[in-house]
Amino acid sequence: MGAGRPLAPLSVSAEDRRQLVAWSRRPKTSQALAMRSRMVLLADEGLSNRVIATQLHTMPHTVGKWRQRYIELGLDGLLDEPRPGTSRKLGDEDVERVLALTLESTPEDATHWSTRSLAERTGLSRNSIHRIWRAFSLAPHRSETFKLSKDPLFIDKVRDIVGLYLAPPQRALVLCVDEKSQIQALDRSAPLLPMRPGQIERRTHDYVRHGTTTLFAALDAKSGELIGQTQRRHRSVEFRTFLDTIEQNVPPELDIHLILDNYGTHKTKLIRDWLVKRPRFHLHFTPTSASWLNLVERWFALLTEKQLRRSTHRSTAELENAIRNYIQIHNRDPKPFVWTKTADQILAAVARFCTRTSGTGH
Repeated sequence: MGAGRPLAPLSVSAEDRRQLVAWSRRPKTSQALAMRSRMVLLADEGLSNRVIATQLHTMPHTVGKWRQRYIELGLDGLLDEPRPGTSRKLGDEDVERVLALTLESTPEDATHWSTRSLAERTGLSRNSIHRIWRAFSLAPHRSETFKLSKDPLFIDKVRDIVGLYLAPPQRALVLCVDEKSQIQALDRSAPLLPMRPGQIERRTHDYVRHGTTTLFAALDAKSGELIGQTQRRHRSVEFRTFLDTIEQNVPPELDIHLILDNYGTHKTKLIRDWLVKRPRFHLHFTPTSASWLNLVERWFALLTEKQLRRSTHRSTAELENAIRNYIQIHNRDPKPFVWTKTADQILAAVARFCTRTSGTGH
């Protein structure tokens, strides 16, 4: 052992040795305690901190810390101490005070509370504030937007569409139809840096545009299968072409009920004339500002999440091929989105929401 400060004398009793050996042999739990026990056992054999550190693949000052803790406190010194900042036990008054401040007030310098600002206000720890918020599902840092439909036929349209989902007509197909327009073929300005251990995937924030496309989609509400078609433009001409595609893919003996929004291309003279000649087509329009009633919107969200958001495409054709490939994979094992809410439940929820936002209680 080289020159240095002399080590404090350490002696392990037979009783302590039995406990240290038991702790040191733990296969899975309390590995930190097992390591400290091995340090003390080796120190009892007269080894220096540096030698022990080399054998256990740690640092000499760490060995010195736990050697000294054992000398001063015995076995209790090897156990974890309560960490600074650990919250004291919260009482009902503390919880009530945090909830009242969170729901009924705001800080002077901000629009909402943070764990730090509310901890300073209440004298509690940030962890305590976080635990209370989590227990009551409060998230002051989050905010969402909403838009209520002003459609005068809102109730009738909700009942019509939900009725198709919950009790579809016999010998008919219910298709949720919409367009996802302006899908951009984007390529990053520099190569992607792939994920590796300890580092997430990285990409440049800027990109190069290579054109756009529109996806016309019809989702079978019962089976989950999708009829899709990409078009470079988004007019009634392209929509009529897509209606032709739907007609070709649905057996002629079945009626076709289309759920779609109020976009102008769905109501032009070209489309009306096409529908007059095909009486098996029945259109059901969602209320204005209520696209959530159309199940194909949920499918579009999956397309964006799984295929579009993190992909790169060097041309519109490449983008369209990727979309068609995703549709083919989806249709190999389609899963329908199951609608569970009745029209009465939806309308009651909307009524409650309107009462809350109006503040009148009526």
